Amino acid sequence: METSEILKKVRKIEIKTRGLSSQIFAGQYHSAFKGRGMAFSEVREYQYGDDVRDIDWNVTARFHRPYVKVFEEERELTVMLLVDVSGSLDFGTQVQMKRDLVTEIAATIAFSAIQNNDKIGVVFFSDKIEKYIPPKKGRKHILYIIREMLDFKADSKRTDVRQAIEFLSSVQKRRTTAFILSDFYVRNDFQQSLQIANRKHDVVAIQVYDPRARELPDVGLMKVVDAETGHEQYVDTSSKSLRQAYTRYWTTRQHDLEESFSKSNVDCVSIATNDDYVKSLLGLFKQRR
Repeated sequence: METSEILKKVRKIEIKTRGLSSQIFAGQYHSAFKGRGMAFSEVREYQYGDDVRDIDWNVTARFHRPYVKVFEEERELTVMLLVDVSGSLDFGTQVQMKRDLVTEIAATIAFSAIQNNDKIGVVFFSDKIEKYIPPKKGRKHILYIIREMLDFKADSKRTDVRQAIEFLSSVQKRRTTAFILSDFYVRNDFQQSLQIANRKHDVVAIQVYDPRARELPDVGLMKVVDAETGHEQYVDTSSKSLRQAYTRYWTTRQHDLEESFSKSNVDCVSIATNDDYVKSLLGLFKQRR
């Protein structure tokens, strides 16, 4: 892609996503994540209405009456975007490619973060760590991130979410809010790594997918190519039983994925390339209040 073309795209994405962030998301983002970066301040006697989860049992036992820990909100958070750059993201049959949707969502979160005075960093991953951009503040930094997302060429086409999660924990020692943006077309299990990471950090999963992944159209003989392995095969989409089996596979896979997130206590949202991602993100933010 030519430099001038990249800059035009960066500017277009900035205008759209910065506007969304300032008009819609800033307050929602702050409400959803403000309680995630908390520092211990003091203890005081329990008062009616206090959260029992904040009781300091050691102090309570010492004074024979309940005391609770008081936390102060940290002035800033560190936000990490774990962005899937594998081959399967280069697919789209509707409004846009999955990769384009990921870029817009990431940019919207990034602009929301800097309006909240948060630092933001990025991990580009395939089945390895492709690039790490350390967290910083400011519009210039975000524009650099968007430019990288538009023009980045991964070395590998495969996906390994587990590696990205483990890398996050190795580079971020302090508690971090991390968004994993991926279609989650993975061949290995990452639930254990996710559970461990979410004890230390606040992990959120954002799945992007194309509607054709959910349901095959009846268009006769069709060549299907696996974007990550390059494997090609022809399928007869006029077969009703084949289309039904395809849909069952999608449903089972989605159920397993959502169960992994649920067991790891990770909030998640699935967004199709023809969905209104604004509505989906607002729903995600509201459920976290």
